[in-house]
Amino acid sequence: MTHPSGTLTQAQKLDWLRLIRSENVGPRTFQKLLFHFGDPGRALDNLPDMAKRGGRSKPIRTCPKDEAIRELEQGHKLGHTLLAQVENAYPRLLAEIEDAPPVLWACGDLGLLNRPTIAMVGARNASLNGRNLTRRLASDLGRAGLVVASGLARGIDASAHEGSMSTGTIAVMAGGLDVVYPPEHTDLYRSVLETGVVIAEMPPGTQPQSGHFPRRNRIVSGVALGVVVVEASLKSGSLITAKMALDQGREVFAVPGSPLDPRAQGPNDLLRHGATLTETVADILDSLAPRLHRPLSEPDSPLAPQANPTVFSEHDLRSAQDAILECLGFAPVTVDEIIRQCQLSPALASLVLLELELAGRLERQTGNRVSLVSD
Repeated sequence: MTHPSGTLTQAQKLDWLRLIRSENVGPRTFQKLLFHFGDPGRALDNLPDMAKRGGRSKPIRTCPKDEAIRELEQGHKLGHTLLAQVENAYPRLLAEIEDAPPVLWACGDLGLLNRPTIAMVGARNASLNGRNLTRRLASDLGRAGLVVASGLARGIDASAHEGSMSTGTIAVMAGGLDVVYPPEHTDLYRSVLETGVVIAEMPPGTQPQSGHFPRRNRIVSGVALGVVVVEASLKSGSLITAKMALDQGREVFAVPGSPLDPRAQGPNDLLRHGATLTETVADILDSLAPRLHRPLSEPDSPLAPQANPTVFSEHDLRSAQDAILECLGFAPVTVDEIIRQCQLSPALASLVLLELELAGRLERQTGNRVSLVSD
């Protein structure tokens, strides 16, 4: 659902911001609400009743208008731009993933967000050879016309930004767009702002917390055609990013290393499971050739609303909720399986699941799976 002009009005952006900042509304829930109601304003109006029907005892907190206005004003004072998922400047590749951020804060050269991009990730305690190889690969990718994305972290991330600074780089922040982490990368951050672009899902001023980094990582892989892992331990965030990339349908590239170096265990394990062995930029370009020669197009948006949303009676909603709760447990199950087991229409099941989620009783997982929230 792309807005005819490719941009939203400030009033529309305010509704988008209020909805995603409301209680129990994450990216997947936002998309479901927008599909059902057609616009965030109507969704906001219906949140309290939906949460109550889902079994919530106290009122759900919808983001107040003045709070959203303050965030918009704060971002604009900093020179940042708020991009909604349906706007032309929003990264089209990122818009394709099932948990794409409905809004992003951005600053810098926004045109880079829709150029062919490769993500590069790896160890924070990277070796000298690993950092040098990363700079060389990033530089070669830039000369080949690709933008390089990473997370501004120590080690491989920093080297990826340094190597692509003159040709185009995207830094994805875990906290607010104006909060540099780690602090010693302030100069690197400023350099990225001069020639590249910085993006963040969180509101301005947000200090990064541990839970923000996996969310940041899905954006790093989501904006890219593929992810290059240079050095990483088996349990590192870089391996999580590689898994996210696979879930998103992206290519995964891995630089092999010595079995004696723990930082090589991650890439070597990825190679064992089918990642593309990467020693030079040619390995990446050859693998991506079919996609690089196909122009980026507008994705089929998951946000296109239902033409005529079905209105269900209270009796139908209660009966469907009882049936669905009998099927649900703490282990995730697919929504399709719930529909089959409960013999419900997809529209009715989707609405009841939304109500349970807004009530805080349900959480969504990858692969269109849901589960009960454990106490």
